Amino acid sequence: MTEFSASLPAPVPVPVPVLALGDVLLVTLQGELHDGAAEQLQDDVAHRIASSAAPVGGVVIDISGVEIVDSFLGRVLAEIAASASLLAARTVLAGMRPAVAITLVELGLTLPGLVTALDVEAALSLLGRAPLSAHRVHLEGGA
Repeated sequence: MTEFSASLPAPVPVPVPVLALGDVLLVTLQGELHDGAAEQLQDDVAHRIASSAAPVGGVVIDISGVEIVDSFLGRVLAEIAASASLLAARTVLAGMRPAVAITLVELGLTLPGLVTALDVEAALSLLGRAPLSAHRVHLEGGA
């Protein structure tokens, strides 16, 4: 049985979607992010910022669906923020679970260049973008 499993091809990393919300890129991580997918995400975000027709003002990385952040993923998140900063975009990490925060502190990871927010709505506010619900309230109230 081990011989059979050893001959199976390695799983192909599923790319993480990078969505554009106006001038903000939204990345939502779900579950475990394997090394290949994390590196691909880093490249995808940098290319999306650099090749966007309109300037990208911010990147929101939602990790509310992530149970564990190890040192590799922590480094990748910091590198995404550093790349985005060099390309004139701010990065906000949103939705960190308490257990993830405790683990990062225990690992001694400071995530330089990353600002954090409790959720995506707060992250958009930090970037100076009003959440969609605020637009609805403003439009309904002003109409």
